[in-house]
Amino acid sequence: MASDTSAASVAAAGGPAKESTGSALQRRSDGSLGQGGDGPRAEPEATVLGRQGRARFDRIARNFGHEKYLYLMTAVGVIVVFLFSYLPMYGVLLAFKRYDFTAGILGSPWVGFHNFELFFKNPFFWRLIRNTVLLGFLSIVWGFWPPILLALLLNEVRSAGYKRAVQTITYLPHFIAVVVIIGMLKELLAYDGVVNRLVAALGGEPVSYFAKPGWFRTIYIGSGVWQGIGFSTIIYLAALSGIDPELYESSIVEGAGRRQMARFITLPHLLPYVMVLLILSTVGIINVGFEKVFLMYSPATYETADVIQTFVYRLALEGGQFAFGTAVGLFNSVVSLIFMVAVNLLARRVTGHSLW
Repeated sequence: MASDTSAASVAAAGGPAKESTGSALQRRSDGSLGQGGDGPRAEPEATVLGRQGRARFDRIARNFGHEKYLYLMTAVGVIVVFLFSYLPMYGVLLAFKRYDFTAGILGSPWVGFHNFELFFKNPFFWRLIRNTVLLGFLSIVWGFWPPILLALLLNEVRSAGYKRAVQTITYLPHFIAVVVIIGMLKELLAYDGVVNRLVAALGGEPVSYFAKPGWFRTIYIGSGVWQGIGFSTIIYLAALSGIDPELYESSIVEGAGRRQMARFITLPHLLPYVMVLLILSTVGIINVGFEKVFLMYSPATYETADVIQTFVYRLALEGGQFAFGTAVGLFNSVVSLIFMVAVNLLARRVTGHSLW
């Protein structure tokens, strides 16, 4: 009887203590126990970041497993661009150095912007800028709109055979190498060539077209339009094929004519593609193709034909002034980038369409 009374007293004394201890321990939302009144304890930031990083890595790994062949195909292009476009960029250091063959690129002494100053003070600087900008600008002015016009005209043709024939004829010059085209032009426009024979037969005087500075830009731009019109036309025709035919059918029901359909349906759908190609073409304003100019020009036509790229070739490769030539080439690339960015911003503000 005494033992039962003592046990009861001990239980009565210990009961509230255990109860108070149990009430102090509360279960968190994640199932773990924590002190009551403090709420759920926040995990350390490093733990959260680590969990997010692992989740992101798992996502990338699963995506790579599903699309591994596409990633492998893309890797080939990335490697080629890195090897031939990014890796050689360390050579840009030459523009700021006085190159020494024995010391190499990294060991040559720094001269800062001295090479750029030499170029800006060169007596042919403004002639080079004028010829380069004029050739690039006139090439866009005379070469940009003919493919658009040809695509609009072909889009109205109902004969599939005739349309394919025109596309083939205009597209074939794109596959002819520039050196072949220049060879053909020199044969046709030679002093005793076909063109001069025809001029003489009509009572005119033969002209040495490739020796006259005034004819250089006409030949350069005209041959460029002839060679490139077919390729650009295909791009615009592909864009036109994506227009919903129901738009034309609805406009016909509303009484719209061909001109109105072209203005309110065709041209608005073509505008994004036009702006992208225009932005990409602006690079050519200052970055005129070297190969074609080099094959066409001669000392007799330097006044209108000599551009920055040919000037760099003569200085760097023929004259051995590698640092000076690198500085001029870097200047040309930076100006081309500025042109493209400026035209992209202008196109986005005016039309709402841009490259990026």
